[in-house]
Amino acid sequence: MSTSAQRYAELQVTTYFSFLRGASSPIELFAQAKALGIEALGICDRNSLAGMVQAHVAAKEIGLRLVVGCRLDLADFPPVLVYPTDRAAYGRLCRLLSLGKARAGKGKCHLLWEDLVAWGAGVIVVMIPDTADDACGLHLRKLKDVFADRAYMALTLLRRPNDQMRLYELANLAHQARVPTVVTNDVLFHTHDRRILQDVVTCIRHNTTIDEAGFVRERHADRYLKHPQEMDRLFSRYPEAVARTMDIMERCQFSLDDLAYQYPDEVSVPGQTPQQALEALTWEAAARTYPEGVPDEVRKSLHHELALIGRMNYAPYFLTVNSIVRYARSQDILCQGRGSAANSAVCYVLGITAIDPARNSLLFERFVSEERGEPPDIDVDFEHARREQVIQWVYEHYGRDRAALTAVVIRYRAKGALRDVGKVMGLPEDLIRTLSGQIHGWGRKLDDDALTDSGIDLSDRRIRLTLDLARCLIGVPRHLSQHPGGFVLTHDRLDELVPIEPASMEARQIIEWDKDDIDVLKFMKVDILALGMLTCMKKGLDLLADHKGQHFTLQSIPAEDPRTYAMIRKADTIGVFQIESRAQMSMLPRLKPRVFYDLVIEVAIVRPGPIQGDMVHPYLRRREGLEREDYPTPELEKVLKKTLGIPLFQEQAMQVAMICAGFTAAEADQLRRAMATFKNTGTVSQFQTRLIEGMRANGYDEDFAERIYQQLEGFGSYGFPESHAASFAILAYSSSWMKCTHPDVFLASLLNSQPMGFYAPAQLVRDAREHGVEIRPVCVNASHWDSTLEGPERPDGMFAVRLGMSLVKGLANDDAARIVAARASRPFTSVDDLWRRAGVKAAALYHLAEADAFRPSLGLARREALWAIKALRDEPLPLFAAAQVTREAEEPDVLLQPMRDGAEVVRDYNRLGLSLRDHPLAFLRKDLQEQGILPCRQALNAKDGKRLTVAGLVLVRQRPGSAEGVVFITLEDETANMNVIIWPDLFDANRRVVLSGQMLAVKGMLQKEGDVVHLVAKEITDLSGLLADVGNRSSADTTADIDSGSEHLVVRSRNFH
Repeated sequence: MSTSAQRYAELQVTTYFSFLRGASSPIELFAQAKALGIEALGICDRNSLAGMVQAHVAAKEIGLRLVVGCRLDLADFPPVLVYPTDRAAYGRLCRLLSLGKARAGKGKCHLLWEDLVAWGAGVIVVMIPDTADDACGLHLRKLKDVFADRAYMALTLLRRPNDQMRLYELANLAHQARVPTVVTNDVLFHTHDRRILQDVVTCIRHNTTIDEAGFVRERHADRYLKHPQEMDRLFSRYPEAVARTMDIMERCQFSLDDLAYQYPDEVSVPGQTPQQALEALTWEAAARTYPEGVPDEVRKSLHHELALIGRMNYAPYFLTVNSIVRYARSQDILCQGRGSAANSAVCYVLGITAIDPARNSLLFERFVSEERGEPPDIDVDFEHARREQVIQWVYEHYGRDRAALTAVVIRYRAKGALRDVGKVMGLPEDLIRTLSGQIHGWGRKLDDDALTDSGIDLSDRRIRLTLDLARCLIGVPRHLSQHPGGFVLTHDRLDELVPIEPASMEARQIIEWDKDDIDVLKFMKVDILALGMLTCMKKGLDLLADHKGQHFTLQSIPAEDPRTYAMIRKADTIGVFQIESRAQMSMLPRLKPRVFYDLVIEVAIVRPGPIQGDMVHPYLRRREGLEREDYPTPELEKVLKKTLGIPLFQEQAMQVAMICAGFTAAEADQLRRAMATFKNTGTVSQFQTRLIEGMRANGYDEDFAERIYQQLEGFGSYGFPESHAASFAILAYSSSWMKCTHPDVFLASLLNSQPMGFYAPAQLVRDAREHGVEIRPVCVNASHWDSTLEGPERPDGMFAVRLGMSLVKGLANDDAARIVAARASRPFTSVDDLWRRAGVKAAALYHLAEADAFRPSLGLARREALWAIKALRDEPLPLFAAAQVTREAEEPDVLLQPMRDGAEVVRDYNRLGLSLRDHPLAFLRKDLQEQGILPCRQALNAKDGKRLTVAGLVLVRQRPGSAEGVVFITLEDETANMNVIIWPDLFDANRRVVLSGQMLAVKGMLQKEGDVVHLVAKEITDLSGLLADVGNRSSADTTADIDSGSEHLVVRSRNFH
């Protein structure tokens, strides 16, 4: 056991949450401190408490004391370390930091000495001096006058010449000012070998290279945790300053455990408790929801849930979510709850979620559990186009001192780490691009083999070091961003619980902690999320009402429509919610959905969990009657019957554990949480013995127990709650119904909701045309900002879709609005007429001309319109222009040569992202035919096992984490789409081509299973160079006529993982 002289607490520790300053995580620091015998760490990140919750968790896990602190950089005073001694002082520190951040803006903090004085009650303040001069003496006296016995000065070795003399002089100054000294080591990393990474992050912060960093870097490698005996030796002249580290530790008794969170009150009737208000609202809503009487099972569920909510004191939370949803509905904003909250009958009758407990078996304990004792978490999706309106209402309604979004810690991934470290190491830009180019957006690791295959010399010491340091940087926090919509709301001031700072988006603010930190402290959070399909459906329902007189809501859309399910079974689902991906489209013809619950299964089964748990094939075999359903007990049959004996959902996994292995509800939820983190922690395995032995004890045989365990383990981090799958299935069915019955409406609403989904506008337009929708081009006299429906209505009830000006790249919404307003009285007759009446700049007209928007109504080809625009000037019109008849700009005398057909298509793609003319590959078909390359439509009709070659534009790339390196791509030519499977070995050999090629030729073997067709790739060739010829073709049958001024076609795929 160490002597009292060797007891030591390191009070100045910077973690990697002082972004790009510290180089070690809280857990690394506390583990090293424990190993060294240090009794406590004072975490003092710079102007921030962002890492404090993780430090709190690490301290508890390791078994050391955490001294909550912060380093403040004051504009008119030396830096100080501040440590709140109690809860009240901590609240004042949070408000002080919030003040500085609000004053300085995103990511910065501006504080003055007077601010510290105003908010410093109950805080220990340790001044960090530089040199022992007159200014230092003055600052010490000011510190003593204000903070009295809470004022200290730090003694820290800088490892510079005359270091001991500097400490001596500082100690004398402090003695004269009667300010006690305390030793710190100003720690930036936990062990000395982390020094080089600290140099790297410093260079990143200063945007310099390691060779040019100079004194920007730390001048010594001593900023690591040291053994108490070593600190005793280094500061042997100042034993009392070493001992004071323990004094300060003892004085600072505040812990994050002291934070008491209270949810805001939402009582609308005076005298009612929140519980009474919630019960009244619930039973009123239940009566409206079930006008013929609340079903007995639902009534029983409501009583059970309300009783549990009352015991857990969660009523204010439900009232708050109800208020937010009620506001959205009052503004005609479509919204729908999802996730585990859809297990709640209370949420359903209040209109927060859409899963009817009368028709679905719900497991409320998946949402709220008394044994678990954790706050509920309700996720509500809103139209993505109008969510900001809801967010601003929350700020206004609850107040900006009681409401803020949670943060998201942005951490380095492989590509960003390589890019930043490469710059620090002074690598050439092209080499950095080559290195980072080997990592697709999906990449989380650096593969030496792939780098070697790309010609990278891994024997080069600087490249090798770059790769090693980049690996060390992966996972390190870089900065704070904002959560998509996770709100923390409080009864009292939120900025006394955690600092608040402005977000990068205007009129938003965030706290410094992320959702995991909030979960640790058991704060309640409301997720106000955005969903593009809700925007799409709202726009579609409005179009249906306005143009066809058909009035529907999501709930009143005709259920179980046979035509809709027939379309789904054919995998005709481009643009449809959730079931438009490659994997989903492959599963649909096999699963053959016929009723709504089939869609719930479909949404959930195409997930890595069921796939890795070997659940998909047994389920399909049983569905087709090829395998017998097996239920060892009636209790298990009750749980698994609806999924044919295969556990597909988290709720089923929990129920199986409870029924078969005797788990309590809390233990079953721990199993569910273990499944949710298995991918990163492997924690499902710890339940193996408990689960299998419990099942054996209850009479289940070994094989069955092992099989159930393997299936549950296979969920990994991807097991779906059934309630979540059902919520998404509602939108999958609704969007499928709209596509099937009103493809014109569906296309217009999809285009007006971009960006969203798997497919770009070009593919959505092509698919709609194949469904009989007439598409009309962008037109200055007909188009609005959004795409619209135009008559006359056809006998089949369909309208034409007029493309909107929102598709025109570079055109501003304001300019489009001026054009629409100016033509209200009469259409434009020329370019000059539009310019004069609409008052838009020539640049806006240029964008429209490039998009060919003057051709439909004015008959001006692109070049003619551009020529007319050249005659215009962006200058105020003469004052007398309105009083005289303006002379229309004369048509040019020169004869402008028409653009080639291919050039028109290239301009369409590059300016609109799509073309209503020929497909680009139609111009290359003759060349492709000569190379033995088949059109995709012809290839799709070939026999199973046929070896053939196709080529197409790359629409989508996917590399799911569960696919063990397999890459899926979708190619498109002028005839059809082809889905391609690329095995890992082939991908590794053609990585650059697969990841960056815009047009690929794929030779392989056709694989057919029913209506599902894939091409399994054997060879891959990059044909992107051919796209440069498209603009030189004057028709689909001619060869290239070289024009050095022609534009190259640019095709951008959508990449997913």
